[in-house]
Amino acid sequence: MKRFFDIYPQVFYPSIVLIFGFILLSVLGGEPVRIFFAEASQAITQKTGWLFILGVNFFIGYSLWLAFGKFGQVRIGGPKAIPEFSLFSWFSMLFSAGMGIGLLYFGVSEPIQHFLTPPIPQTNPSDAAIQALNFTFLHYGLHAWSIYSIVGLALAYFSFNRGLPFSLRSVFYPILGDKTNGIYGSIIDIIAVVATLFGLATSLGFGARQIASGLQFLFGIDAGVATQIWVILVVTLIATFSVVTGLKKGVRFLSRLNMTLALVFLTFVLLLSDTIAVFGIFIESTGMYFQRFIALGTWSSSFVDSTWQNNWTVFYYAWWIAWAPFVGMFIARISKGRTFKEFVLGVLFVPTLLTFFWISVFGGSGLLLEFATPGILSDPIIKDASTSLFVFLQEFPLYRFTSLIGIIMVSIFFVTSSDSGSLVIDSITSGGKLDAPIGQRIFWALTEGFVAIALLLGGGLAAMQTASVSTGIIFLFILFVLCYSLFIDLVKTKQSSLDPNKKSSSE
Repeated sequence: MKRFFDIYPQVFYPSIVLIFGFILLSVLGGEPVRIFFAEASQAITQKTGWLFILGVNFFIGYSLWLAFGKFGQVRIGGPKAIPEFSLFSWFSMLFSAGMGIGLLYFGVSEPIQHFLTPPIPQTNPSDAAIQALNFTFLHYGLHAWSIYSIVGLALAYFSFNRGLPFSLRSVFYPILGDKTNGIYGSIIDIIAVVATLFGLATSLGFGARQIASGLQFLFGIDAGVATQIWVILVVTLIATFSVVTGLKKGVRFLSRLNMTLALVFLTFVLLLSDTIAVFGIFIESTGMYFQRFIALGTWSSSFVDSTWQNNWTVFYYAWWIAWAPFVGMFIARISKGRTFKEFVLGVLFVPTLLTFFWISVFGGSGLLLEFATPGILSDPIIKDASTSLFVFLQEFPLYRFTSLIGIIMVSIFFVTSSDSGSLVIDSITSGGKLDAPIGQRIFWALTEGFVAIALLLGGGLAAMQTASVSTGIIFLFILFVLCYSLFIDLVKTKQSSLDPNKKSSSE
């Protein structure tokens, strides 16, 4: 009889202690802890913002070097490996796991907020609008996906090409050697589990708020904490069922369904809005983004006394880095058979361009509405950003139907993020096994929902954001070491293939 759990104790138990210790502090600490969370998050972003900016730009360059350098034709899983998933399924799972809830939550509201408060002052409203879109692109584009790219590619290489366990510790084998099986490897995996849980909790918190706001908008249901808790409970149960069915059934099915819904939803809004103007916005804003790529990516508000960058760019980077173990490992799991070049180009550019078009349609159309009638979107967004999608859809025909579709999409993105995260955490806490027992999958799927609820009760999104930022800065240093580890193993493996008398680091 198959075991109900198959845990790796050195990782499983410390992870549980850290996660639930933080939860107890959040729930029992009261207002002083809430204040501490807010101040801690602000302090971390203020002191380490420059490092996040430097790091994320480095990850873009490193990813492109892997794609176009001498290792670009290395195939994940070996020369004869065949992709497990079609391109559409692969892109669907990439997009659903990596960005779903964020785009639905911030797709309309973020460009409006950057337009109202331009990070770099603009005198011309049109320039302010393009800048608002460009900074939104910065937060959801190549910089974000480069983080996932290096984690996913490194883990896929060491697991499928070097035959090491599917766990983050394996990436550091060239540096630590057999010590990856000891305390050092366990610490790396524990950080990965905690970062994944808290990164997911932040996203689930945003998703729950948006679903609750949609229910209030459509049906008059109070959007308070109680409703958000019920939303998390229901979606967690669906995610649990999905994760039990496995990667090739539940997760792939929901990802494909959501991708299809997203494309239909996107097309519907595009056709009902000023279509010609939106295409113009997409072309101009994308062109300006690439023209300003270095300037935007390295802007650090050095001589501006402002918290804007800490509240937006640095928080986003910390959030994406906290997500990196989860999304990177999930991408690695579904990418066997792709070359390095295919992997990097697919992970970096396809989701990025689709994201830019999404933001141009929703954010660009929102800005057009705001230009025509000042305050029509900005006033409700200032009061509550979680309502932005629904007040935006209200300006178009069939808004009740489209709002319902929006709620369904947020829910499915919610589910796919949760079940994808559960599969990753299952693998880490079982010592790198690709298929953990069903009982363990159920445990982590339910735990994710419980963590989101507890943090919501204990400190709301402030607690979730602090947890995400705190684990993000720790994991940033791990990512730097990861890049070095992958580099030295690739070089040694290349040398070994040329000289049979030399052995690679993992032999």
